[in-house]
Amino acid sequence: MVKPAQNKILKCCTNHSAPLQRTFKFRLYPHHNQQKTLYDTLGACRWVYNQMIEKIRKEGFQSRNDLNYFLTELKESEPWLYDHHSKMLQMISTQVHGTQKSLIQLRKNGHRAGTLKFARFQEYNTIVYNQSGFCIKDGFLQLSKIGRIKIIHHRPIPENHIIKQVTVSKSKSGKWHACVVVDIDAILPKIILTKSVGIDVGIRNFAYDSDGYQTPNPLNLQKMLKPLIRAQRKVSRRQKGSNNYKKAVRFYQIIHERIKNRRKDFLHKLSTQYSKKYDTVFLEKLQKLNMIQNHRIAGNILDSGWGIFTNMLDYKCMVVEVPAKNTTVNCSRCGNSVQKTLAVRTHRCDVCGLILDRDHNASINILKKGLEIFKLPQELREVTPVEISMRSRKQEDATGQVRQ
Repeated sequence: MVKPAQNKILKCCTNHSAPLQRTFKFRLYPHHNQQKTLYDTLGACRWVYNQMIEKIRKEGFQSRNDLNYFLTELKESEPWLYDHHSKMLQMISTQVHGTQKSLIQLRKNGHRAGTLKFARFQEYNTIVYNQSGFCIKDGFLQLSKIGRIKIIHHRPIPENHIIKQVTVSKSKSGKWHACVVVDIDAILPKIILTKSVGIDVGIRNFAYDSDGYQTPNPLNLQKMLKPLIRAQRKVSRRQKGSNNYKKAVRFYQIIHERIKNRRKDFLHKLSTQYSKKYDTVFLEKLQKLNMIQNHRIAGNILDSGWGIFTNMLDYKCMVVEVPAKNTTVNCSRCGNSVQKTLAVRTHRCDVCGLILDRDHNASINILKKGLEIFKLPQELREVTPVEISMRSRKQEDATGQVRQ
């Protein structure tokens, strides 16, 4: 998905508009009675979900219509379900049906897929209102069967955008949020690819680009390791099920949420910086599941959030993933293969005499590979996102590589 970003070199727009969806996330502040109602609603959704899972385990695959008929039978046998919005309960059947199809597709692709599991207490934390039962007005979110909840409207939703869905979620630390999905008609622009950059992500330096700019890795988990260990000790010393145990668990969850917020803040700022400065960003396609088999660096890899960084760049600018093979080994000047271990941080070529940081050398190779894939000339050229996506598909079909 391409988003027209600020400070981006745009030529003229195409006449084709693409239906896209945009999500706004707002903080909710329900009072005590509303929190109780929300918890009751979560409990009802979890109960209906588990009833549907039990039916699937006994009778096998159930279509969406079968699950909706089963929901009607549940309402007749359990009249208290009428106290909750009907469309919200129907979204549970949609969720279960989609999960069934995903498991079947995984098995067809040769993967080992388990069975649907029951939702435990405090694991089912979302309520979905689709198409009806909600209204946002005057700083309040009106939800059917729940009431008016105070919402922090920190950025306005355009009036011409139609709200399609509202998802109310509870974080593990007890905070409530509303994710508002709206339909937008985005016009795909023609982007002049005058500025491109290759980025090599790592552990010591989170990002090292082909222009020589390096960004140190904040390693948020490592910085918050001491308070996290203390919180874990407090949890282990408390009697399970007591009020002190619940308080210790909540404080432990708050620390984890702080680590996640720091990581997202860093990745948002860095991705915004690259999206404003460059038209196209080339990244190497890493096999992260294979890399975390090395237990010495697995924690730092997961803490870095390379996949989140790629997703953020993907909706802020044009992102292209290139094969990661030999990007670190090959010399960026002459192409000579220079083998090195993880401990060797400097690239030294015996053929051309190039001495460069290994991450800088890799980022230059990533940029060259990206330009070769699309066969982009060095002079100015105008292309549309649709043309780029079609060209990448043809190239992947020719090389036998599938881009996720």
